[in-house]
Amino acid sequence: MKKELTIFDNPKNVKRLRMGFFIALVLLLIAESFVEMHGEFAVEHFYGFYAVYGFISYVLLIFVAKVLRKFIMRREDYYDH
Repeated sequence: MKKELTIFDNPKNVKRLRMGFFIALVLLLIAESFVEMHGEFAVEHFYGFYAVYGFISYVLLIFVAKVLRKFIMRREDYYDH
């Protein structure tokens, strides 16, 4: 049986998609300089705050998930009994 290829199986398409994401991120960061921010705290007025905050939150979420996996994960044959 032949495996059906998807758009993500071609490395060229993955590279194009990644480049598109990076371009979108840069454009959004540039657009932030033209928008007046109405944050409640002083730290929210720093340029690029939300990008940095989102990245740090994402990284922490991954690390917390890896630690919780050790406690929550069951054996492979857990439901076979």
